[in-house]
Amino acid sequence: MDSKLRRLTILGSMAIILLVSILVIFSNSDHDQRPNHSTPGETAPTSPEPQEPSESYGVGQIGNDLSAFMEDETFFDPEINPILEAARDQANRLSLMVTSVEKDLRIQIVDNDGNPVTGESFYVSLSDMGEYKDLDKDGIIYIGDLDSGEYYVELLPIEGYRVPNNETRVHVKDKVEYVAIDDISLLIKTEEEIDAEAEDTAVADAIEDADKTEIKKFQATSGNSHLGIDVSKWNKEIDWDKVKNAGIEFAIIRAGYRGSVTGSLVVDPYFETNMKGAAASGLPVGVYFFTQAVNEVEAVEEASAVLELIRNYEITYPIFIDTEGAGGNGRADGLDPETRTLVCEAFCRTIENAGYTGGVYASRNWYNNNLYTDRLDNYCIWLAEYRSVPLYQGYYQMWQYTSKGTVDGIEGKVDMNISYF
Repeated sequence: MDSKLRRLTILGSMAIILLVSILVIFSNSDHDQRPNHSTPGETAPTSPEPQEPSESYGVGQIGNDLSAFMEDETFFDPEINPILEAARDQANRLSLMVTSVEKDLRIQIVDNDGNPVTGESFYVSLSDMGEYKDLDKDGIIYIGDLDSGEYYVELLPIEGYRVPNNETRVHVKDKVEYVAIDDISLLIKTEEEIDAEAEDTAVADAIEDADKTEIKKFQATSGNSHLGIDVSKWNKEIDWDKVKNAGIEFAIIRAGYRGSVTGSLVVDPYFETNMKGAAASGLPVGVYFFTQAVNEVEAVEEASAVLELIRNYEITYPIFIDTEGAGGNGRADGLDPETRTLVCEAFCRTIENAGYTGGVYASRNWYNNNLYTDRLDNYCIWLAEYRSVPLYQGYYQMWQYTSKGTVDGIEGKVDMNISYF
């Protein structure tokens, strides 16, 4: 091929390439300018815009954004455990226990377990009578001098607790009925809860009345008479088997006392130990309670407390109310004979209505000067008089003849008694 022909071939190829390029450019331009033939109301399809790759996460997950939790308002909220929440709700739920003895109401604020809630300034609303406050924060509000009839009690809201939604309907009694108070256990305290030195202040009047003929040895018994002792915390630990083997035939055990200052009902710290020890040795037992009741209502409370304390024990001897002085400053020291007699009657009637034998303990002078003994004849009279032959002219079924007896198994002195039944 000569040079002229070669040049023509090269030029032709370049022309073809140029033509193809022009056709391609023209074709693209024509496509971009093509009119939209979509009908009215329709939207021409568009190409999707490119998107950043994304990841899928569960609810509450943050993903790759480490600061996203700052925008979550619930992120720092503690998780709620339904079981714990239910337990907490029950623990903070309050209820009312309301009793009436005579023209009064005792309102006790208790928790879900029935225990008094203390340390709070509770308020209750009583029908149209107004509001009453738990001034000493012991979980008990007492309202006296009420007319008998129906009332409604409402525990007012207090922070941190759930109070009952509805009012409590109660009946205020017109007269004492001499029956045990069901929820009296809530009022019984231990000596750890009180000032025992100030509260337990019974003074044995019989000691001052004693003379030199006081019998300090074992008394011989015969027929229906029996030799016994009475004990309390002052006698401390007792070996009851030795006591029985020494010839003792019965025991009267102090169940407790009402505080001389505050009026609290207190169980004797050795009561349970003494009851179990005497029972294990086979000795018949009775009990007594040192009273500081100032009216019949409180006497029923004291009897109810005793009945609560003895409910698990067999009692074969009487249950006595111990009425004597408390050093001159006791809350009941100034009672007149009428009121004091009413107290003893109310105690004994409540005891006997529960199926036990009621009795009264006092010294000769106390019977003669502070009680109307003719109204107590139906109950067991326990006389304290420390001389060889009692001067007391009234009838009695038990005689405490000394406070200075000695019995094997008891350290120190102990009260000695003879029963005639």
